[in-house]
Amino acid sequence: MSSTTNPLLVEWTTPFKVPPFSKIEVSHYKPALEAGMEAHLEDLQAIVDNQDEPNFENVIAAYDRCGSLLDKVGSVYSNMGSSMNTEDLQAVQTEMSPILSRHSSATYTLPGLFDKINQVYKKRETLDLTPEQNRLVERIHLDFTRSGAHFDKAAQEEYTEIKAQLATLLTKFAQNVLKDESTYELVVKRPDLEGCPDSLIEAAKGAAKERNKEDDEYVITLGRSLVEPFLTFCQDRELRKEAWEAWTERGELDEERMNIPIATEILKLRKRMSELHGCKSFAEYQCLDSMAKTPENVMKLLENVWERAKEAADREREALEEYAKSSGESVEDGIQPWDWRYFAEKVRIAKYDFDGALMKPYFSVDAVKQAMFGVSNRLYGLKYVPRPDIEMYHPDVMCYEVREDLPDGSDKLTALFILDNYSRQFKSSGAWMSEYRTQTRNLLESVDGIEGIPIVSNNNNLAKGKNTLLSYDDAITCLHEFGHAHHGMLSDANYERLASTNVLMDFVELPSQLMENWLGETEVLKEYARHFETNESLPDELLEKLMAAESFNEGFATIEYTVCALLDMAMHQLDNYDDFDMAEFEKKELERLGMPQGIVMRHRPAHFCHLFASNGYAARYYVYQWAEVLDKDVFAAFKESGDVFDKETAAKARKLIYSAGNTHPPEELFRQFRGRDPDIKFLLKKKGLLAKA
Repeated sequence: MSSTTNPLLVEWTTPFKVPPFSKIEVSHYKPALEAGMEAHLEDLQAIVDNQDEPNFENVIAAYDRCGSLLDKVGSVYSNMGSSMNTEDLQAVQTEMSPILSRHSSATYTLPGLFDKINQVYKKRETLDLTPEQNRLVERIHLDFTRSGAHFDKAAQEEYTEIKAQLATLLTKFAQNVLKDESTYELVVKRPDLEGCPDSLIEAAKGAAKERNKEDDEYVITLGRSLVEPFLTFCQDRELRKEAWEAWTERGELDEERMNIPIATEILKLRKRMSELHGCKSFAEYQCLDSMAKTPENVMKLLENVWERAKEAADREREALEEYAKSSGESVEDGIQPWDWRYFAEKVRIAKYDFDGALMKPYFSVDAVKQAMFGVSNRLYGLKYVPRPDIEMYHPDVMCYEVREDLPDGSDKLTALFILDNYSRQFKSSGAWMSEYRTQTRNLLESVDGIEGIPIVSNNNNLAKGKNTLLSYDDAITCLHEFGHAHHGMLSDANYERLASTNVLMDFVELPSQLMENWLGETEVLKEYARHFETNESLPDELLEKLMAAESFNEGFATIEYTVCALLDMAMHQLDNYDDFDMAEFEKKELERLGMPQGIVMRHRPAHFCHLFASNGYAARYYVYQWAEVLDKDVFAAFKESGDVFDKETAAKARKLIYSAGNTHPPEELFRQFRGRDPDIKFLLKKKGLLAKA
């Protein structure tokens, strides 16, 4: 295929050089990726061949610019691999994953390249570098050593092969989960949905129509926005059990898509990878480049929270069992995992007179979007201008110009924001932020400056209906991903390697989780939580009940997450995986931890994509809780100011949390913001666990 006919390889003439989605076909990806890899190696070879004395500009800054074509092509390819991953694209992924992995390895082992980087690294103190430039030198040098650039040839070859095998296995694991989620359906009739809110019934009917079911049939899929409400409101215990079993057995629903053997092989390869680095476990290797530094520090945090949460969860279960007994609903075998959400909602209503379903009419998808944009504007001055004329990859996806005012009365373009809210076939489950272009100033003079303006995307998986109404938790998720988006949109680094979310993993969730806090503020809820039909603001009575029930069921939620992080760390610290039995390990580890009855892991191993669909969160699932310590402490600074939209505090948060990227060590950024190290008490107080010290 000629480069002049492949839309991924020609100059993009779209507004702001947004990808020309309508012109891109699956057949374009492979040749474009191949061209991108070739150009990337040429860029790197030019650094090696440069005869001038190695310095920051001709080695480090030049390296930061390398691979622009591959980045451009790869960003579309990877985003579509999550948002529109058709079977044709999955076939390309299967073929290209090991090839792209071997290319990545080749870039770190290119003869002469690490030598030049190492020369600059060794003399960095004599080069009169800015702190950001010095940070860039150190991070790039670390990238190379963590990728085996300093290994001997035999070790490099083994490492390359391990990474290629991992790429294939990680891709297969993710595809198996996607297939289970996209093909499973629980078909029910209208009487089976008795007690369910209208929004769930409408979404189930929409799912049935998509699957060409009969007029009297409804479908519950394994999308979280459908199955969790079903488990919460469905009165039929057997149907709840059926849905729960399918949901918790993703990755094991079909003998041709069994993920446990894949996960086991991934663990073995990671163990060997860590050994090549001189580490005794993959957990040790992952923690070396983190705020936590060691698995022991991670476990100290997790176990502190775990023991407190167990006590809370046990009290919660007793309350659920007492309610079930008093209401005459039979749970002779005790509260089971398919019962917990159902009875928790009943107890919430009984104890706080608070029915979560009554909140949904005030959280339409449009109301939540307006809350997101409104909070963003009040904190950071960002304005969101819809651009329906910019063609996206699906009719449900919307693009916005993100602009901010300047002192002279004009405004400037800060970013492009792409919002993809709805669940659909071939879209990965969950919610995530990604980028099509990362902020940078490190551009050659011949390059259009728009190439340094970020294009940031948020993906959610809301169940689309005539009136898409969100639960409070779903609305929180939208704010979470929008926080990640701000990390990309507000990035203010000179070099792409240090920009946006390219930070240590236990810092990356701080910007996202921090943004969640504003949705719980009264003034935000009163302004933006409006009834989708009447535009009436959230009634004071309902708001008061929401606040009163704020920490209700927090033991369950904390256990459900923390057990995943604990099992992740334990699994990645094993001495060997000979004759490893994942199911037996899971069982024994939960017994050792004293897992409360009636709760299971939020992500069981066979569908734990954070761990086995990529390496980023492996032995790092703890980062959400680590960052929660940070975010609750940071938000406390806003509360202490007397105004959660305090301009001075917001300016500090923008500078030190959202804009700084990886230009400084995260510990330093936090200390600059707070004047001290993080304090866990704010997290424990928010979860209602502080009194149980």
